Amino acid sequence: MPRVIHFELNADDPERAAAFYRQVFAWQIDKWEGPAEYWLITTGPESEPGIGGAITRRSGNLTTVNTISVPSVDEAVQKVVVAGGQIALPKMAVPGVGYIAYGIDTEGNVFGMMQEDPTAQDPCS
Repeated sequence: MPRVIHFELNADDPERAAAFYRQVFAWQIDKWEGPAEYWLITTGPESEPGIGGAITRRSGNLTTVNTISVPSVDEAVQKVVVAGGQIALPKMAVPGVGYIAYGIDTEGNVFGMMQEDPTAQDPCS
């Protein structure tokens, strides 16, 4: 069964948001070394329940986005459309991590769908 595996917090100033969450919750937040401005959040040890997330620079009116692990992004995208949802961002590669797409449910909530695949590569590179 697909589960929520990641969350994203959108911020006008990711560094300011990182400082806030470090101070309030003592989360470990480190800038990702990948091609996008992305700050990875560790909310606790892997041995405890919970998920990690990230802070990303705000784009549009997005708020918190939960990402759900799926066996196939292509199949999940089809299911979203058939169920009456929309695709906000089509499938794209996250190099070395997997494939992700963003959907919008029937109530206007945005969510991510991640297919893990460490061999994923950006087709433009």
